[in-house]
Amino acid sequence: MKRIAEWLPDRVDTRLKVIAWVYLIAQIVLVGTGGLVRLTSSGLGCPTWPKCTADSLVNTPEMGIHGFIEFGNRLLGVLIGLIAIVAFIAILRLRKERKDFFWLTLLAGLGIPMQAVIGGLSVLTDLNPYVVGLHFVVSIVLVALCTAFLVRVYAVPGPRVRAVPKWFAITTHITSFVVAVTILVGIATTGSGPHAGDANAPRNGLNPEILQHVHAIPAYVTFGLTLVLVVASLRIRTTPVHRYTLYLLAVEVLQIVVGLIQANTGLPGVLVGIHMLLAATLASAMTAVVLSLKAPTAAAQDAEPASERAGASR
Repeated sequence: MKRIAEWLPDRVDTRLKVIAWVYLIAQIVLVGTGGLVRLTSSGLGCPTWPKCTADSLVNTPEMGIHGFIEFGNRLLGVLIGLIAIVAFIAILRLRKERKDFFWLTLLAGLGIPMQAVIGGLSVLTDLNPYVVGLHFVVSIVLVALCTAFLVRVYAVPGPRVRAVPKWFAITTHITSFVVAVTILVGIATTGSGPHAGDANAPRNGLNPEILQHVHAIPAYVTFGLTLVLVVASLRIRTTPVHRYTLYLLAVEVLQIVVGLIQANTGLPGVLVGIHMLLAATLASAMTAVVLSLKAPTAAAQDAEPASERAGASR
């Protein structure tokens, strides 16, 4: 045990950075495999939970491709649980000086069994669209937590203050709220459409055509607000905020293009799956932008004029 404790990182090194990247990528991939389950009507490929069948923990040959896809998604969830344990153990020697690492890995780790239970409930309720939607919401929250962990791994530790004008910070938080609304309406839209995870699974009863138009409203508002952030961030040089806003804009452009194509081509499964992956990536990019609003004290003070510094430290 002593040797293991001595092997654990006592500072941010390559091991911790690799773990953070793997953790985030795995969470986003899990969204993709969850989408594959839904889009191939494999949601009940394993008809029970926590076992795949009443008599088998794993899928059987008789279950065919649907059982393979559903069990594969569950297996990835188990793998991510192991990654969560590794991440939490890896930061233990840093837990006192880097409390942010401790809380982020703890919350993300606790969220994984919660996600598994909600996934099990979705199976036991024959893919109730509201339970399935909640399952996706938890996935997005976990993506955001893992993004925060990755960003903070690369960040300079110590006191941090706002490094952008107050109006820019407010606009960013408004944008993050609209992003959340966009994702939630997108979940409701998917729950009303043809891809429910099983041919006999219930839909939420809402009108998918109307919801598609409703979904587009916050998406375009997000795009407009992001353009404002990108242009304004050109003057902010000491934080990565400009780079992250460009990432956010790029994801939104792709999301809008894919959304328009899928809406006009009858919602093909491949495009819906890409749209779901982009939703997770959108949440990740938005999280990074929000976290970039603050910088280490010295850098933040150098970045702002004197009139802004007083407000940032309040």
